Amino acid sequence: MAAALRLAESGYAVELFEKRPALGGRASSFRPPGESLLIDNCQHVLLGCCTNLIDFFRRAGAGKQFRYFSRYFFHDDGTLCSLSASALPAPFHFLPSLAGMRMLSWQDRWAIARALLAILREPRPFPDEPLAAWLDRHGQSPAAKERFWKVILVSALNEELERLSTRPAFQVFQDAFLRNRRGYRMGVPAVPLAELYSAARMSGTYALALATPVAAVETNGERVAGIRTQEGSVRGADYYVSALPPDALANLLSAEQRDRWPQSREWAAFEWSPIAGIHLWFDRPILDQDHLTVCGRTIQWIFNKSAREASRDQRGAGQYVQIVISAARSLLAKSREEILELALRELRAVLPRSAQARLERGVVVKETKATFSFSPGADDRRPGTDTPFQNLFLAGDSTQTGWPATMEGAVRSGYRAAERVSEAAGSPRQFLVPDLPSDPLARLLMRS
Repeated sequence: MAAALRLAESGYAVELFEKRPALGGRASSFRPPGESLLIDNCQHVLLGCCTNLIDFFRRAGAGKQFRYFSRYFFHDDGTLCSLSASALPAPFHFLPSLAGMRMLSWQDRWAIARALLAILREPRPFPDEPLAAWLDRHGQSPAAKERFWKVILVSALNEELERLSTRPAFQVFQDAFLRNRRGYRMGVPAVPLAELYSAARMSGTYALALATPVAAVETNGERVAGIRTQEGSVRGADYYVSALPPDALANLLSAEQRDRWPQSREWAAFEWSPIAGIHLWFDRPILDQDHLTVCGRTIQWIFNKSAREASRDQRGAGQYVQIVISAARSLLAKSREEILELALRELRAVLPRSAQARLERGVVVKETKATFSFSPGADDRRPGTDTPFQNLFLAGDSTQTGWPATMEGAVRSGYRAAERVSEAAGSPRQFLVPDLPSDPLARLLMRS
C-alpha cells in the first residue's frame, strides 16, 4: 500500500493485487460470526519515532484517526507504576519515572539506567549478538529482565528475550526512548484498522484487485513479463513490487527462477514468531485506564477498546477489552476455551473487578506468522529491495528495512521500493521520511 500510494501520487498508473478480500494483511480487521462490528486481528499501535508510518497515514487521509498517549501504566502484583517524560532533556527525561518503578529494587533501577546509557552510546550498525548475554554482562538481574526489559521488548519485537538479538533491541530503545522526547508517544487507532486503509479510501488513488491471489511470476530472461493470477489471467506492467513474505514469494517461483535467485531457496527456513489477540466483552467496566501493561504474567497488554467503541456499540454499559500476548508460542496448541480460561484467571488477579463481571462473549485470534523471529543472524538473512530481475522490487517488513518487523518497517520498505521503481524509470524520487532528530544532549552523549 505504501509503495502504491507514493507511486500513484507521482503520476504512475498503479494496480494493487491482494489475495484477501480486504487490505491490511496481518494488520487487518474482520467481522466474527454473529458480530455486527469489525474487530482487529490484534492491537496495532504506532510510536512517535515511526515517521514513515505517520506520513503514510497522513497521505492516506487517516492521520487524524489516532488517539495519542504520553503515559504508560505498568501493573505488577498489585503495584501500579507509570512511565512518562519529565521536563528533563533527553535522554534523561525518563529518569523520574524509572526512579518511581517500585516493583524494582533501587539496585535494579540503577543498573537499568546504566545499561540504557550504554545503549545510547552504542554506534550504528548495532552489534548482532544474543541480547540475554549482553544483559547479563551489564548486570541486569532476573527481576530487571522480567519487569523492565521483557515488558518493553517482547511487546515491541514479538519475541522472547532469550531469542532476541541486540540489534533490534538497541534500536527500540535509542529511537523510541532515548534520542528524542517525542519518540515514545503511542498512537492507538480510534477506528478499526480496516477503516484506516479501506478499499473505498485507497481506490481513489490507485486500482485495486481484491480477492485476487497471484499464482506465478512470468519472467523473460532478466525481466518480469507478467503475473498470473489464480484464475489464470496474466497481467503485465513495466515494473513490479512484491510485498509477499519471502517464503510465500519463493512458492511462486519456478525451479529456473530459483536457480537465478539462489537466496530464495533459504526463505523457507525463515523462523516466525506468533502473536495472540484475545477479545473480551464484559457486562460492566473492569479497566479504568485506556491501556495497561502487565508484568510477570502470560497476558502482557490490556487495551480498553470501549473507549474507542463507545459511539459504535450501544448494547449497554459493558466494556470491551483486548488482551495482547506477543511471542505466543505456548498458546498455539491450546484451544479457544483453554486460552480464555487462562486469560480470565490472570485478568482477575490483575483487575479484581473482572471477578464480579460476566463475560458475555470472547474471540481468540492466533496469528501464527505475525513477524519473523529477530534472533542473532536473522537480520542478515532478510532479502533486500533489489532482485535478479531488473523490473521487480521487494517490499514488506521482512525485507532489509533497517527496522524491526513492524508497520513502520513495512512502510519504509514500500517507500524504498517506490524509490527504486522511480530510479529504474529514469525519474528518481525520494520518498523515505527522515528519522526524528536526536535532541541536543542526547546527540552530545552519543558522540562522546
